[in-house]
Amino acid sequence: MAGGLMVALDMDSADEAVALAGDIGERVAALKVGSQLFSRHGPEVVRRVREAGGDVFLDLKYHDIPNTVNRAVRNAVDLGVSWLTIHASGGRAMVEAAKEAAGEARVLAVTVLTSLTGTDLAELGCGGQVRDQVIRLARLARDSGADGIVCSPLEVADLRSALDSDCVLVTPGIRPAGAAADDQARTATPAGAVRAGADCIVVGRPIVNAENRRLMVDSILEEMRTSLLNT
Repeated sequence: MAGGLMVALDMDSADEAVALAGDIGERVAALKVGSQLFSRHGPEVVRRVREAGGDVFLDLKYHDIPNTVNRAVRNAVDLGVSWLTIHASGGRAMVEAAKEAAGEARVLAVTVLTSLTGTDLAELGCGGQVRDQVIRLARLARDSGADGIVCSPLEVADLRSALDSDCVLVTPGIRPAGAAADDQARTATPAGAVRAGADCIVVGRPIVNAENRRLMVDSILEEMRTSLLNT
């Protein structure tokens, strides 16, 4: 699992997403379908990406009452997804309901979005530091059955120490050296995330917006491999 690259298909065109999946699917750990693509094309795009490229990571961040999340996860599993996300802040019963419905799919709990800072948390009424909130939610989610945690690369090392070694840590907000941060507030390079202890990293716009997407994927994978060898 260590050193896995998940590619976020953050685009509006289903045909473009499916083409990219077919081009790089065998090279990466999973292809992430998020709200942008799913909201335009629905379940059918999940099926098409899976058929074209391999494992699908459905990133819809379910956050609702337990029964609703349970049924949503069952429907996602019927689409053949391998990974899916929920919000840890939905609470213990919701996480347990998601896990009960997931079958072989892995449930990843989102702690604090990588676009949020300590100031944002204060505005939301969550006291303390981002790190403390991430660890608190991660422990709750893991104790409730989540297979892994989605966190920023800045909290990976802390979570690797706070959680059991089997917990999968997936880090979005990854930007290769020289790439724009866009709207991500807590970022790191692929090598930095791997060195900190991430099992998988998620990269979207730096790949989607690259002139040569396959070359960018290969460059990131090489950076990750080199980092693992030097760890």
